[in-house]
Amino acid sequence: MSGAKTLDGIILKSIGGFYYVEAADEIYECKARGVFRNKGYKPVVGDKVTVTAPENGYCMIESIHDRKNSLIRPPLANIDTLIIVASTCSPNPNLLVIDKMTAAAVNKGITPVIVFSKSDLKSPDEIQKIYEKSGIRSIAFSTVDKRGLEEIRSILPGKVTALTGNSGVGKSSLLNVLFPDLLLDTGDISRKLGRGRHTTRSVELYKFNDGYVADTPGFSTVDLERYEIIEKENLKYAFPEFADYLGNCRFNSCNHLCEKGCAVIQAVEEGKISRSRHESFVTMYNEVKDLKKW
Repeated sequence: MSGAKTLDGIILKSIGGFYYVEAADEIYECKARGVFRNKGYKPVVGDKVTVTAPENGYCMIESIHDRKNSLIRPPLANIDTLIIVASTCSPNPNLLVIDKMTAAAVNKGITPVIVFSKSDLKSPDEIQKIYEKSGIRSIAFSTVDKRGLEEIRSILPGKVTALTGNSGVGKSSLLNVLFPDLLLDTGDISRKLGRGRHTTRSVELYKFNDGYVADTPGFSTVDLERYEIIEKENLKYAFPEFADYLGNCRFNSCNHLCEKGCAVIQAVEEGKISRSRHESFVTMYNEVKDLKKW
């Protein structure tokens, strides 16, 4: 192709069959080769791709690089960090919901970080102690006094970070503080981003300190529960604090639920694993134990 440049880049957003790829410090509007559709393999935001940029005509996505992970909904690839926003009050934190989200992240090879918002209204100290034992990082955050803001900012450079959280927990407020220029409405939808009440809201990556933060509208626990099912055989690996005890049970067939001689349960009794975390594990196991792999 005469005069065409071949570039490697990352998909920042996708709208109506067009993909906007950042490559060599420029944004290229691209279409995808039909071969992807034929294979049922569609480019998504976060994909690292190779594009050709001719002097005239459309830029084309020629290949999609191997993904290290991906989510089905929202369609997003190559995530390094999942920030799970939960409020200390109004609404009160739901430990099972938080644990389902951390497990979904760990299962995908994504580092989970829990941000407890509204910490000016109620201290998250007690609930943070639960996660200290798990090795999962948690941060107390407040939009009022900005506590925790610099710690949150420190984990973003050089990473692709997605935020999730249910309605009312302060996810939009956190995004506003991180990206004041975006003016994301905490109640209605931002006019600046062209988001009316009936506008389709799509995933988009925003550049931040040599990394990217994904704006994932409506991304909540429901999506992770419905689309990122963890098979019962793999669930124990999604709880990092279990790792030191797996393989030490009396029986090789131990499911770590209530069996005698279970090293995990013994660690719970000794306070080395938080009881609420183990309760979440048991609940999640019982939810998936009868699911067929297909």
